[in-house]
Amino acid sequence: MKENIGPKITIEDPPGFIVRTEAQKAAFDNGFRLDRGIHEGWMRYGSTTAQGDIWIAGASPAGPWLLSLERNVVVAEIGLASTADGLLTGPGVATFTFKGLHDLYSVLDHVYRLAVSLPDAPLQRFSAETLYLPRTTEAERLVVERVGQALFREALLKYWNGRCPLTGVTDVQLLRASHIVPWAECETDALRLDVHNGFLLSALWDAAFDSGLVSFGDDGTALASPRLSSSAVEALGIHSVQPLTGLTGSHLANLARHRIKFGY
Repeated sequence: MKENIGPKITIEDPPGFIVRTEAQKAAFDNGFRLDRGIHEGWMRYGSTTAQGDIWIAGASPAGPWLLSLERNVVVAEIGLASTADGLLTGPGVATFTFKGLHDLYSVLDHVYRLAVSLPDAPLQRFSAETLYLPRTTEAERLVVERVGQALFREALLKYWNGRCPLTGVTDVQLLRASHIVPWAECETDALRLDVHNGFLLSALWDAAFDSGLVSFGDDGTALASPRLSSSAVEALGIHSVQPLTGLTGSHLANLARHRIKFGY
């Protein structure tokens, strides 16, 4: 039997052996390893590390494949148009279609990285790991800060896919978790742990950004401070790097604070 969910797409209901196997492999290979069962052709999966469930369905072993997502915050940043035209609905807040498994895998990898890095996943981990840590002395507060900085870096590595968006550097040893609003100046732990309050930058760019020698405009274009030497401008490649892409409203609000602080 097949469930008709639109004039162009039907899904196997119940899904056949190959569709079930391929859907499970896609989910498991991309971090969603909790099988939560099947309902009306949709196979539901969760994760112990990522927030929010996903649903996968298939029209046939050859496709098309369907993905429905639970979390609005992930949907907002995934960068795909959902099938909100009435031709297709799913159990999540947004549903997407893919011609083949390769495209499904690529998006699932992105979904997982967002689900483990977007608020408030890092904050929840930080709260759990520091719940019983004292914060009375400066030394104790530094211990708590180191826990938070490590979680923030881990989240940024996932969010930016382990790559500096300006230089393309992927060597982990050369990548830095750069806060836009510094840890000490954040009003809340939520802002300290928010991946929208940071960039994953190569070491040289991180040093320049942290000291205010460079910043970024609302269009992601790199801005150079008059204090930046011509040799540093050349070393950074200020005039040749591509603008940052995918900036959210939260990124822009934090960048506005950075520019004001350093007089841009």
